[in-house]
Amino acid sequence: MSIDVSVIIVSYNAIEWLTTCLNAVAAGAPHRRIEVIVVDNNSKPEVQAYLATAPHGVEVIQSDRNLGFGRACNLGVARSRGRYVMLLNPDAVLHAGAIEALADFLEADPGRGLVGGRTVRPDGSLEPGSCWGAPSVWSWFCAATGLSRMFRHSTWFDPESLGAWQRDSAREVDIITGCLLLTSRPVWDRLGGFDEDYFMYGEDADLSLRAWELGLRPSITPAATAVHAGGASSANRLGKQRLLLRGKATLARKRWSPAQSRVGLLLLVGGVGLRATVEAVRGRNDRTMRTLWQERQEWLAGWLGALERP
Repeated sequence: MSIDVSVIIVSYNAIEWLTTCLNAVAAGAPHRRIEVIVVDNNSKPEVQAYLATAPHGVEVIQSDRNLGFGRACNLGVARSRGRYVMLLNPDAVLHAGAIEALADFLEADPGRGLVGGRTVRPDGSLEPGSCWGAPSVWSWFCAATGLSRMFRHSTWFDPESLGAWQRDSAREVDIITGCLLLTSRPVWDRLGGFDEDYFMYGEDADLSLRAWELGLRPSITPAATAVHAGGASSANRLGKQRLLLRGKATLARKRWSPAQSRVGLLLLVGGVGLRATVEAVRGRNDRTMRTLWQERQEWLAGWLGALERP
């Protein structure tokens, strides 16, 4: 019997969320035949031990090193057999019928190419990270100068947030994130999967932007919902910010013109510098921004210039 949907989960520690995630997958597609493939990025021994006795029907690919998100997803998809490919974060717990809703949404209009859903926090409030507006020099200027913080959800000063939209209606979006994303295998193959120059963060933005360039219309449906913890695999705030900045720097270097890239990188540095100054003036014990300022030459190179990856 053929497989309808291949669910690809990349795990890296955070065992408490991974177990809950896997337990919820089956309810996501009660009327479709699915397969679940977990690619483990050399997690801690307790995670590997759990996966060695994973729930029935879950295929595990155990890596002896951290491949990063994009490369691990590509590996999982290459091993899969489904007509549709779905990416799911290990800290995302599907509501009943979510996989089915995504597949139905794409089948209703294959021209969407990539589809995503609505994510909420564990307390039920909106977690907006299932989709974003496209990054631009203007959006990075607003972030660097603090305008996006002062005018949160403003369509003008915080454009990547997509305004006050609660992700509660079907809509085309610039970027669907890899925490909850479904596409057809032909579209995945046509896009070539994730660009493996990105170790983590930025690869989903790159994929979505390439989909738009091919004439596809990535879209969100609120009928597919998942609880998303967000950042459960990151050790701490500093570690996550390092990864985010490297991803942004890589995106600017690969997607923008040389002039836009130079301005964008200056804005990344300026934004970190401004926040580091505020952090110091206020005497905060948290030295995240000051540390990132000291490390700016490293993350500014992006993943393209990384001598080694986490």
